[in-house]
Amino acid sequence: MSGGQDRLVAVEADITMLAVDAIVNAANSSLLGGGGVDGAIHRAAGPELLGACRAIGGCPTGEARITPGFRLPARWVIHAVGPVWHGGDRGESALLAGCYSHALVLAANHGAETVAFPAISTGVYRYPMEAAARIAVATVVETTAREPRIRQVTFCCFDAAALGVYQRCLAQLTR
Repeated sequence: MSGGQDRLVAVEADITMLAVDAIVNAANSSLLGGGGVDGAIHRAAGPELLGACRAIGGCPTGEARITPGFRLPARWVIHAVGPVWHGGDRGESALLAGCYSHALVLAANHGAETVAFPAISTGVYRYPMEAAARIAVATVVETTAREPRIRQVTFCCFDAAALGVYQRCLAQLTR
């Protein structure tokens, strides 16, 4: 991603409403829906998404799988399974980074140029927001440097507090 930071943005929005090529779902390993972002994406995409996820058969933590977006504005949904926070000494940072890098490679390989991410693992999985945002931004910068097909990445935040954290992390890129 040449020019880097101008292609990374943070917004406060409903990820299911974003007009991007692919949205990333903060999924659980079954891929069969849940609460938070996962439930919202499943509801907005319609029952076809559940069928597509059933056919995949799950996804290990730290990886991602892709399905069509069905009734969403996004053509694709990339289901990334983030780690549950256990204090940081069980490989959580590498697993979280894996979610972002796997998702971007899948997106590029399926022709997606614009991708939106939620704050993976920061809800019920309790990953601290500041640490998660730093990993997310660093991994996206690193991965998109090797993946020029991705034109823009949006960090879609669920509230103003999360948005502030992501904006601070993005601002550090220009320092």
